[in-house]
Amino acid sequence: MRPVTLAELRDAVRDTDGPLLARGAGTAAGWAGTPLPGATEIETTGLDRLLTYNPDDMTVAVEAGMPLARLQAELASRGQRIALDAARVPAGATVGGLVATADSGPLRHSHGGPRDLVIGVTVVLADGTVARSGGHVIKNVAGYDLGKLFCGSFGTLGVITEVVLRVHPLPPATRTVALPRDAAEALDAVGRLLAARLEPAALEWCDGTLLARYEGGPSSVERRAAATLIRPGDKVLDPPAEATAWRRVREVSDEETVVRCGSRPDQFPYVAKHAARIASSVAVGVHTVAVDDAAAVERLRAEFEHVTLCRRPAGSGLPAWGRPHAAVPLMRAVKQRFDPAGRLGAGRFSPWF
Repeated sequence: MRPVTLAELRDAVRDTDGPLLARGAGTAAGWAGTPLPGATEIETTGLDRLLTYNPDDMTVAVEAGMPLARLQAELASRGQRIALDAARVPAGATVGGLVATADSGPLRHSHGGPRDLVIGVTVVLADGTVARSGGHVIKNVAGYDLGKLFCGSFGTLGVITEVVLRVHPLPPATRTVALPRDAAEALDAVGRLLAARLEPAALEWCDGTLLARYEGGPSSVERRAAATLIRPGDKVLDPPAEATAWRRVREVSDEETVVRCGSRPDQFPYVAKHAARIASSVAVGVHTVAVDDAAAVERLRAEFEHVTLCRRPAGSGLPAWGRPHAAVPLMRAVKQRFDPAGRLGAGRFSPWF
């Protein structure tokens, strides 16, 4: 089913028996657990309108099926953006899909992920109830903070239909500095850059190079980029080289077997040793890890609690999740509160629930 209004989506959920599976553009169809067969699929791409945009208040409300790339183009005409640069965006990832998977990119270093940018949501619950939380102001919450609860829920709590996001200005200029470093050296360089208060917008280690991106006024980014040059071999990238470097960061997500791993920042070298390729927001402790085989995934899971499967070979029996971590009992309780019959997204968090 492909509803084109909130009322149609509500009726589709309310009037359909049995399990339901929400999907956006399908760019994260392989993430997390494989949905159980037999579910009725509800596609949200028909809900793709820009609802309200308040440039002065720096907020925008959109339907969940709008591709983020299209929203970014709309905002750019007013010199603004959503500070979210997940690798899936050029492939057509929708706003609702990015929230449901809690996906983000290198800008997470300075702006956080979807849960930091969402200030309001409208959702349809498993019984057809339409629920709203938040609004068009930055500070506003009463009761459940649905925006944060639904980030990373993979469609298991309800179907996201509308999202209100905070907006940021487009930077007048950017500069990226490339610092060739191994994993241990990169961790040390990140500490030095943070101590120097140069305020990079992104710090990402990929293919043996630490990339520091600066955003702001032209003179500011030039000054901060120059201050980042620590030793011979470090260089400020020209625009074509800068675009290539950040494209390589995105391409890690396209490898055959990929996981998203969370760790303490100081554990980054231990994550990197398991990777065939890695794009790591070192200071945040979020790593996109491409591995050679299933054994490497299990080794990561043995050392780190938070490992999400993003891509696996077709027909692979690689389980989506490892051992249950400390938050799983709370996740089960929230699931019971929102979807006691277990209609939504069955299999996404299997075997946890």
